[in-house]
Amino acid sequence: MADTTSPTVRLATRDDVPTILQLIHELAAYEHATHEVLATEASLLSTLSFAPSSDDSSSTPSSDSIPRPASTFLVITPSKEVAGMALYFYNYSTWRAAPGIYLEDLFIRPAFRRRGYGKMLLARLAAETLRVGGKRLEWSVLKWNQPSIEFYEGIGAKMMSEWVGMRVEGEGLETLAKGNAIV
Repeated sequence: MADTTSPTVRLATRDDVPTILQLIHELAAYEHATHEVLATEASLLSTLSFAPSSDDSSSTPSSDSIPRPASTFLVITPSKEVAGMALYFYNYSTWRAAPGIYLEDLFIRPAFRRRGYGKMLLARLAAETLRVGGKRLEWSVLKWNQPSIEFYEGIGAKMMSEWVGMRVEGEGLETLAKGNAIV
């Protein structure tokens, strides 16, 4: 019988999508970026991978060829509340010739912080990285988010100060895809 007095980490199912969307909005509020959230339940359902649920006939592989690249681990409290999430996807290192995991979002609800839930999610991600033969787990953190930086350094993460994040999105992405990038 499962221990109901301990928190658990599990892969999200399709039924968890409303909760994942709520966590995304809570994270965006923490990061002062609610205006940037475009995610909807429909867009999450069409882009995330899910663990099969006992009554989910749609958990079988679909016939479409569009991959669902991201997955979500949820941490569940002993009282069965969702305390937080780790939304991630697999990446690849050419130098190491090995897969890895990129953590897109780690979020623990404020009421559940300092209880080890973030470490539980990161430990599960580390185990998943090793399970797939991966060599590294990586993520980005906002420069102003000192509490998170200290937390990450406390678990052994190293800041990569020699790298700068780059992004193409929106109209720039469309322009680049057409081969019309400004040089």
